[in-house]
Amino acid sequence: MGRRKKGDHISGWVIVDKPVGPGSTNVVAMVRRIFNAQKAGHAGTLDPLASGILPVALGEATKTVPFIIDATKGYRFTVSFGTSTTTDDLEGSVVATSDHRPGADEIVEGLKSFTGEIMQVPPAFSAIKVDGERAYDLARAGEVVELKARPVTIHNAKLLELGPEGAVIEISCSKGTYVRSLARDLALLLGTVGHVSALRRIAHGPFREADAIALDKLMDFGHIPPASDALWTHLKPLETALDDIPVLALSEDDASRLKQGQAVLLRGRDAPIFSGQVLATHKGNPVALTEYLAGELRPVRVFNLD
Repeated sequence: MGRRKKGDHISGWVIVDKPVGPGSTNVVAMVRRIFNAQKAGHAGTLDPLASGILPVALGEATKTVPFIIDATKGYRFTVSFGTSTTTDDLEGSVVATSDHRPGADEIVEGLKSFTGEIMQVPPAFSAIKVDGERAYDLARAGEVVELKARPVTIHNAKLLELGPEGAVIEISCSKGTYVRSLARDLALLLGTVGHVSALRRIAHGPFREADAIALDKLMDFGHIPPASDALWTHLKPLETALDDIPVLALSEDDASRLKQGQAVLLRGRDAPIFSGQVLATHKGNPVALTEYLAGELRPVRVFNLD
């Protein structure tokens, strides 16, 4: 007989505004304890030096994490010109300096070269695996890490301001884009060197800063078990992560079949006019993520929300 999981059967998304300092895994553990949830995970790591949106999935919402991981992200960051570091951010040691400081017009023009699909070399200090080892572990051990360029997409990039601390830039980008690489490469293009001195995630898929709650405020609301009504206003339904997926309402019998892992045949007026991924619901509640093709609805991930 298996050991019963500790915690309550709670499902949904909590959009945390992570401060600079804690790692993503630590934040997930905090949120799990605050809600006394059985299971939790996050949809995209934020480095300890970064702040901003960290979507945390609880319970059955963890089954929708892949949709958020693959989603478009938005960042606001500061590039400090004149100094490059081993990590391309504040954490590393200085490896090169330059007296050149590009002007605003140069930066705006330079950003055009990084808009659209580009080939980008990730930082040596990254979680990418090289022969089974994390690149950052190899780099910390003093090994020379050579990572291959890979395609990423930067949908738009704009200069917000240029001041004594550097250039504040905002971008919207695809999964896999490294802001530290962008800062490094932009500086080199402009005839200098640079690193990221501040980084904030301002958007992640359907989630925006207005959706997020500061971690310290969430902790003030939370108790084990949670006692504050205000806490629950920050738990979003799991289907929030599936806003781009068509929804199909099913009868109780068809919903029951999907929950048992059985396919459902849809014919005539009940058949949708589209194919592909579909969120099946019953009485407004998510039942399963499905694939619909040739009149048949097949369960891919079943939600156990009862």
